[in-house]
Amino acid sequence: QVQLVESGGGLVQPGGSLRLSCGASGSIFSIGAMGWYRQAPGKERELVARFSSVGITNYADSVKGRFTISRNNAKNTVALQMISLKPEDTAVYYCNMNCLPSGSVRYLELWGQGTLVTVSS
Repeated sequence: QVQLVESGGGLVQPGGSLRLSCGASGSIFSIGAMGWYRQAPGKERELVARFSSVGITNYADSVKGRFTISRNNAKNTVALQMISLKPEDTAVYYCNMNCLPSGSVRYLELWGQGTLVTVSS
C-alpha cells in the first residue's frame, strides 16, 4: 500500500524558516505531479506549490520568492523550503502526489496526513 508521510512542521517566529518533507512509501513505479497545499482555519484548502507531471513548477502568488519546492525522484520525496514566514502562512500543510503503484495501470492521488505550521511571536 502506497502512502505519504510528512514531517517538518512546527512553531516559528515571523521572519523565520521551516522545511517540510514528504516521502512516498510502498512499491511505486512512477510519480507524476506532486506538490504542497495548505488549509488555514476557516478557509478552503489552497495550492502552495507544485510540480506538474512534466516538471513545471507553479507557486501561489502569496509565497513566490519565499517558498521553494524541490523533489528527489530517486527517493520519491518532495520538500518545501519556507523562508520569511508570516503569520498568514499559519495552516496545516498537506503533501500531494499522483503515484502509479507497481503493477497498476492507474495513478492514485494521495494526500499526506498534514503537518501544522504556526507562525507566531
